[in-house]
Amino acid sequence: MKEGNRLKAQERLNDSNAYKAMEQVQKLMDTYYLDGVIGLLPFGIGDILAAFFAVLYVWFAVAKVRSIPLSLAIINNSLRDVALGLIPFYVGDVIDFFHKANRQNMELVRGFVEGDKDVIRDVNRKAIQSALLIVLMVVIIIAMMVLVVSLTGWIWHNIILLFNR
Repeated sequence: MKEGNRLKAQERLNDSNAYKAMEQVQKLMDTYYLDGVIGLLPFGIGDILAAFFAVLYVWFAVAKVRSIPLSLAIINNSLRDVALGLIPFYVGDVIDFFHKANRQNMELVRGFVEGDKDVIRDVNRKAIQSALLIVLMVVIIIAMMVLVVSLTGWIWHNIILLFNR
């Protein structure tokens, strides 16, 4: 009986508009490299904008799947993607084309929805690690944003000085 209820819940989640939207987001962001293209916007704006697409995965994990460990793992992937994308001198932009955070998030969601014991065990085991990494990633992202803004200001200041000579 319990297995029948799980299968019905799985079918309901797979048929939901949010699940289909997540599949589309994953396809656009990772398969068609929209994440990397958006990441090219200056001052980290593109990376922050791309991270907003992860809100759909987090909402689904919290509201539909109701799993805190899954939510933490998704947030961890998304923050790591932002931090990597903020690496200066276009290194982060190149990494954005290869780091598939949306695909990773979708695989985690699928694993939970389909009852993949390996995915569930892995996410549950890493829940505390994910929480600690989230705090670390937020600190790193803030530091990198300060660095990017400072570096950009320093470059513009020197360009202005160069032209005012």
